[in-house]
Amino acid sequence: MITAIAAFVFDLAIGDPKSRFHPVALMGNLISFLEKLLYTKEMGNTGKLIGGGVLVVIVMVISYYIGVFLLICVYHIRDAMNWPYLDTILTGFFLSFTISPKSLAEAAREIYLFLMNDDIKSARKALSFIVGRDTENLDGGEITRGVVETVAENTVDGIISPLFFFILGGLPLAICYRAANTMDSMLGYKNERYLFFGRAAARFDDVLNYIPARITGLLFVISASFLNLDSQNALKIMKRDAVKHPSPNGGYAEASVAGALHIRLGGENSYFGKKTFRAYMGDPIEKLSPRHIILTVKLMYTATVLFLIFAYVVLL
Repeated sequence: MITAIAAFVFDLAIGDPKSRFHPVALMGNLISFLEKLLYTKEMGNTGKLIGGGVLVVIVMVISYYIGVFLLICVYHIRDAMNWPYLDTILTGFFLSFTISPKSLAEAAREIYLFLMNDDIKSARKALSFIVGRDTENLDGGEITRGVVETVAENTVDGIISPLFFFILGGLPLAICYRAANTMDSMLGYKNERYLFFGRAAARFDDVLNYIPARITGLLFVISASFLNLDSQNALKIMKRDAVKHPSPNGGYAEASVAGALHIRLGGENSYFGKKTFRAYMGDPIEKLSPRHIILTVKLMYTATVLFLIFAYVVLL
């Protein structure tokens, strides 16, 4: 568990370096390479399902053994240098690449500053880097909604889930989770190309996030009480609205945050010019404003710290 805490400290210190050699970028290259091998337009739907499933298995196996290889290297280095805690430090360093609280917070704060300076154009552009929806015509409230939803949902994908799987199975499982989530982000679209080919990746990601998503929702409820927000309403809205989310997992984080902040999330979004409507979560007691971005970031960090504390106590 000290290793997970070390990973969090590493992330706070150095963040998520933007490099084509970043492990997640390398995972993306592997997924793209396998997609080219396993997907053709001439394939039938069954072939696409099988091809997508094979891709998932290959990526999982490779990711797991990369994690095992890294651990072997760590233990050899520790023994060679005879430093008792070097394995904890090195494993924590590698684990830090699977989580992203600092980069998530920095992206949110950047948009917050743009909004505070009435620079809507820059805020829209910055938001486009962290969401899949169209941002060209969004106003300040809708930009805020996009940031709050993204930070809340990515607290699951980018923090709690990889730490959860690290606790279950060490660095190899944490890396496997990161690979699965990367596959979902690349292949899990409901369009002509990926509706069948990406289905295995999307469903696998749903299964992996099932427990962490619900843990995150409860962590947000508890975090709200530490931040003098409305924890009772957070729990109420999570129970009432989480199932309205199109994802089986995304609603637990978003609904609890909406309840804690007295805001309403969901509504109309546009993707590649096509408008869609997502069920509302929360009640519009307060009008969405930039301060809700900062409060969401605080909830994210508090939930992360609470998870590390609870996990440490349980493991003891």
